[in-house]
Amino acid sequence: MLTLEEGTVLVSLARTAIESHISGRKPELDIGSHPTLTQPRGVFVSLVDVSRGGVLRGCIGTPFPDRPLVQQTVQSAVEAASMDPRYSPIKREDLPRIIIEVTVLSNPNFIEAKTPMEIPSKVIIGRHGIVVDGFGSRGLLLPQVAIDEGFDPEEFLSQCCMKAGLLPDAWLEGHVRVSLFEGQVFSEEKPGGSVFERVLPKARADR
Repeated sequence: MLTLEEGTVLVSLARTAIESHISGRKPELDIGSHPTLTQPRGVFVSLVDVSRGGVLRGCIGTPFPDRPLVQQTVQSAVEAASMDPRYSPIKREDLPRIIIEVTVLSNPNFIEAKTPMEIPSKVIIGRHGIVVDGFGSRGLLLPQVAIDEGFDPEEFLSQCCMKAGLLPDAWLEGHVRVSLFEGQVFSEEKPGGSVFERVLPKARADR
């Protein structure tokens, strides 16, 4: 688990990286005395436009600990602002309206289940994010998505499959792997403002 101070550093770096990218400068990676931030971790950076009711304007990252956390955060921030194919790139005039959210991930763990029907019982809404892999496609949804959208475990699984370009019930197929991970979420209170740790309510959906 990261401290709030470490999470604040990551969010600040993400904003600086985006500002530097827009200005054509190389970002400075000042992490102070936080060696934890140099360890490899999966991370996603989400950009939310508060002027449009909190709609997403970009979200990119990786669930796998391939690079040091600080470097992956900077890369994900720049890519979320400029390379998410679902949205137009963030411009300088957009930044005062954008809240930055950084989600640091645990390593995904494959769900061991006797039958696919058991998979939803393994998913705890508010704790778990989902990765589905199958038929050459992969989809991922962060833990906060289920809370924000009001998904139960089955709907969460179906939405993740559709994000991967699969049929909604593909998670019921034996050829689709479902993995779970947890995320620690750090978010700005307002664009460029103080950072807080967003604690998600955890509860099993009624079945």
